[in-house]
Amino acid sequence: MTESSKKNILVLNGPNLNMLGTREPEIYGSETLEDIEINMTARAEKLGYILDFRQTNSESELVGWIQQARNKTSAILLNAGAFTHTSVAILDALQAVDMPVIELHLSNIFKREKFRHHSYVSPAANGVICGFGGNSYILALEAAHNILSND
Repeated sequence: MTESSKKNILVLNGPNLNMLGTREPEIYGSETLEDIEINMTARAEKLGYILDFRQTNSESELVGWIQQARNKTSAILLNAGAFTHTSVAILDALQAVDMPVIELHLSNIFKREKFRHHSYVSPAANGVICGFGGNSYILALEAAHNILSND
């Protein structure tokens, strides 16, 4: 498969995910975001995808990245972090792009505080994967691959 025939997948990470590995490892595990990116990139290569892997603590930057993905990306995998539970702006941006969206979380948000049970991302997502630590990212990639393979 040539580089030009590969599909792009945008992986977006929200606030505090840059602290993985040191932030509450009893909840989020010991893997760093860089570890997750390395594992995802290897799996994506085997599936024929190029990943664009990003992290920001800024809601406006996430919205901008989602908007820019239109017509340039095949799918978005999104761990919006705390913005999952607060951001109508991210929901609006996701609803404006026409591509598969997979919402993902490291922890099982339904086993945590009640405010984490609501997601503004879910109405725009094809599906939600949560509770599998760093493997949630691989599962999200596999889900996107299955959706894109059936198009």
